[in-house]
Amino acid sequence: MLTTPARILRSRRLTRGLLVSGFLSLLSLPTIAQDSAASAPAGFAECKARLQEQAIAAGVSSETASEVMARAEHLERVIELDRRQPEFTTTFADYLNRRVNDARISQGRELLKEHQELLARVTRETGVPAPYLLAFWGLETNFGSYFGKMPVPSSLTTLACDPRRSTFFTQQLIAALRIIDEGAIPADQMEGSWAGAMGHVQFMPTVFLQHAVDADGDGRRDLWNSLPDAMMSAGKFLQSMNWNGDYRWGREVLLPDNFDYSLADGRRLPLEQWREMGVTDAFGNPLAREPIDAALVVPAGHQGPAFLAYDNFRVIMGWNRSEFYAIAVGHLADRIAGAGMLQNPPPEDAPAMSRDNIISLQEALLERGYDVGKPDGIMGPATRSAIRQFQAANGLIADGYPGETVLTRLDVLVIQ
Repeated sequence: MLTTPARILRSRRLTRGLLVSGFLSLLSLPTIAQDSAASAPAGFAECKARLQEQAIAAGVSSETASEVMARAEHLERVIELDRRQPEFTTTFADYLNRRVNDARISQGRELLKEHQELLARVTRETGVPAPYLLAFWGLETNFGSYFGKMPVPSSLTTLACDPRRSTFFTQQLIAALRIIDEGAIPADQMEGSWAGAMGHVQFMPTVFLQHAVDADGDGRRDLWNSLPDAMMSAGKFLQSMNWNGDYRWGREVLLPDNFDYSLADGRRLPLEQWREMGVTDAFGNPLAREPIDAALVVPAGHQGPAFLAYDNFRVIMGWNRSEFYAIAVGHLADRIAGAGMLQNPPPEDAPAMSRDNIISLQEALLERGYDVGKPDGIMGPATRSAIRQFQAANGLIADGYPGETVLTRLDVLVIQ
């Protein structure tokens, strides 16, 4: 059984001690700072000075801005991670099975009991049911077991001084400085992902400023060491995106024979209309007569599971824009609440395509007159639309999924 992470139990006295010891350590190790400065790219010092001025102009105290920016270092590893593109895309089966597994389900159910009072309070105040809060927590940090170890001020300074997404990360850096300025966490304890996501639920700094709350009443919004703050903040964020407590995220469904898969293109139709088409729940029962719209999602094509996604599915995607992520949150929440496995699990033998494979696929579609835009190695909406058109023109099920038959017909070789 997972207990509340040890870092939640740190006392303020310990925090002050860590601050002092951390500061003395910095003073006693000048060579590290010198080495970092020597390895920083040209213009980094000037960039830090500009960022410091921008932060002060945005309302960060001069003391916080100067102290934190003086210690901010250029982290080449952050640039490497920002530039890195995965060689292979992840299949839906691999993505889902890695994230919604027996261990995480069991742990989530234990935590549902352990934190019943806290989670019930969050649900009362935000309308977000406890299993969803646990699902986000589980997917983001494996229930608080790993927050990331990158120093957020240095990571964000590095990215703000890189031209690729400077504007976005400048905003995040200034927000992080404001968080430090308000006393939420000392600068040397602000750790997170390489991109600056932080705490139990991995909020970016701007999201923290807008939606983090002090739920335990200690005067600080602490998403690292306070589970009440983290869970309530997650609930408030979802509430701000119009979470509808009257409905679930969506559901697995069964589609009738000869179903028109071109309808799985993101369009939202009334649930009654899906019902009239012969769509049922995963056990073959008629869909409920509810006044709600839904979109059909088939993440693994016609051979895999199908889902009707309700309004809360879009809310989940406001947290993370991946359809795979949104389905994983919803399914994990269902499992934590006691539901069983998918009735039609995704096929595990689907090809994991590399970016080069996808570019070859896009080029093959272009050569045959199907518009995918510029080949970029990303399986986006335009590519899926082109696949549907190719499938329909060639007598195949038009599900927009690049299965083995599509790849063979387009002469795209995928080596596993």
